[in-house]
Amino acid sequence: MGNLYKLNAMKKTAIILGATGLTGSILLKKLLTDASFEKIKLFSRSTAEIGSSKIEEHLIDMFQLEKYSEAFTADVVFCCIGTTKSKTPDKETYKKIDYGIPVTAATLAKQNGIETFIVISAMGADVDSSIFYNKTKGEMQRDVLNQNIENTYVLQPSLIVGDRNENRFGEKVATVFMKIFGFLIPKKYKMIKAESIAEAMLVLAKKGFSKQQITSDEIKQIAENAGNRA
Repeated sequence: MGNLYKLNAMKKTAIILGATGLTGSILLKKLLTDASFEKIKLFSRSTAEIGSSKIEEHLIDMFQLEKYSEAFTADVVFCCIGTTKSKTPDKETYKKIDYGIPVTAATLAKQNGIETFIVISAMGADVDSSIFYNKTKGEMQRDVLNQNIENTYVLQPSLIVGDRNENRFGEKVATVFMKIFGFLIPKKYKMIKAESIAEAMLVLAKKGFSKQQITSDEIKQIAENAGNRA
């Protein structure tokens, strides 16, 4: 890993992709109260509906992110973009979201000299998988890492839980199952709170980590070490 910026250095600018989603919205609130960040750029199709002098919103067509290269400048990019099979059943659209947006963002980050790129992937991501959704995540990871951004971190959480505005029936069923049979499930497969992921992303931006691909239990440990229960 390269030289990460220090907390006591000049105040920083962050970019968040997916700030209206579960994890992204929690991360945004954390950045708003973090004195080490003076500006937060949001690239999204819909407003976060939060008024703050620290926020600079860019309401755009996310499938045309490459057109906004001039505004895509910061010290760190947090990519919290993601969808599900139930929400986006069309595979072409799904791939545009879960592969296209993160890879475009990483390409812009590399072009614009952004040294830290942190993206949420998923457990099971595998470029060689026969499952379309796992394969898509695997391809995204590969091509983000291939940008060779100095400090790149790929988070691979298991089932993410938290208070969502949208209804994801499959996740609710899985959540109930894990609560009942959680004692039978290996640690790395257990549910993870969006709060823990957001906290870990913030820690990674400031302190880095010893590896680029970070498993679900490692995400929890990073958050716990920062003084938060995962």
